[in-house]
Amino acid sequence: MAKGEIVLGCLAPHPPHVVYAENPEQNEPFSEGGWEALRWGYNMLARKLKEIEYDCIVVLTPHWQTYVGTHFLGLERFQNISVDPIFPNLFRFHHDIKVDVDLAEKMCEAASEAGIITKMMRNPDFRVDYGTIVSCHMLNPEWDKPVVTISSNRSTHYYSNEVMNEQSMALGEAVRKAIEDSGKKVVLIASHSLSHRHFVTEAPLPEDMSREHIYNHSQYVWDMKVIDMMREGKMKEVIEILPEMIEQTMAEAEGGGLTWMMSAMGMPDYPAEIYGYQSVIGTGNAIAAWDPNAETRAIVM
Repeated sequence: MAKGEIVLGCLAPHPPHVVYAENPEQNEPFSEGGWEALRWGYNMLARKLKEIEYDCIVVLTPHWQTYVGTHFLGLERFQNISVDPIFPNLFRFHHDIKVDVDLAEKMCEAASEAGIITKMMRNPDFRVDYGTIVSCHMLNPEWDKPVVTISSNRSTHYYSNEVMNEQSMALGEAVRKAIEDSGKKVVLIASHSLSHRHFVTEAPLPEDMSREHIYNHSQYVWDMKVIDMMREGKMKEVIEILPEMIEQTMAEAEGGGLTWMMSAMGMPDYPAEIYGYQSVIGTGNAIAAWDPNAETRAIVM
């Protein structure tokens, strides 16, 4: 059997607003648009994925929070309605998700062997979180590839951002081993924003772009610093300063997604492809990709 590989890693923020603005048939609310810079960036990255051969999407989401261990979806199909608890007026999404259970079990086993507490989620009534759904829908709106969703163990809350980094690194190494042993080609998704301090009130019309801006300038400065480092291929350095960024900007990377993905990809030292940056309710959202194939890697922005 051929050795499995990670063919792309994506930083894919999950504000429900971008799905709301797209008006897919699965989502009940209707919008007049909005957040075009993010949506157009997603559209460009989705086109790139169409040109890449891969078998499965693996996503780590900060909105499936587990306080004992790391969990993996463990049934072949999850069909339900996912409602955003903060924005039910924007996101009521009817999902029908196919899961690569074999790969999920391999990851769960590899993580367990590495000393990580793990569990398979086999409750058929489990509602898949909106972080998984938004990122996967925006990158693959046809939903024609199976997924594996990994929970976010809240080690940041119990311990510290530094402990989160260490544990997410270990999880990334275990996931890489499982992928290589599986023989499959996999796309990784870290589903989260960068800076994550956000407004506590909503405009009467959510898609009114005259109300949309970053929460404050210091958030923006941190976001631009990290994006510049991504473009320069300094991912090892990004992960090293991540605990400080999380502390100062409430960055959603505290769920472990970026650290996990970079660890699984061996800390890329080549430039990231940056597809877009825009604020959503004050948060800083960057769409980025890491392509291990130098022949297909592009300078987008």
